[in-house]
Amino acid sequence: MDNPVTPRAAAGPGPRRRDRHGRGMRGPIAPPQVPLAASRAETFADLVQDSVERLERRWPQLADIDFLVLEVPRLDGAGGGGPVAGWSDEAVPLGGSVPAREGRPARVVIYRRPVEIRTKGRDERAALVHEVVVEQVAELLGLTPETVDPRYGED
Repeated sequence: MDNPVTPRAAAGPGPRRRDRHGRGMRGPIAPPQVPLAASRAETFADLVQDSVERLERRWPQLADIDFLVLEVPRLDGAGGGGPVAGWSDEAVPLGGSVPAREGRPARVVIYRRPVEIRTKGRDERAALVHEVVVEQVAELLGLTPETVDPRYGED
């Protein structure tokens, strides 16, 4: 063996070109246009958006309100989550609202994880999301939830 073996080029961290069986890397599980490709957070944000669009038909001033989705409420109440500083262990808020101030628009925040934990299916989750959005909008506008959405509370 007169020819020395040349060392491999820097085999450090980097993208693998093939899997160990030589068939190439796997593709995505589902194409991007099917519902399976959407994450739970994206699906939840779509539910909130659907609810807001439903209310905007009746209340055009909702276009001036920012609607946010956060994973969970913060314990200290900071971060735009609204007046949640006083919540106890028994009552985890499902949403919060912050009135407009100092050039900032009003905000409605929906907490994804507490809502998901309280619901079993997509239809039940959509109904609860809509109830929370209606309640928070009613609080911001100084109205009752039944005034904001006449179908509030119906099953």
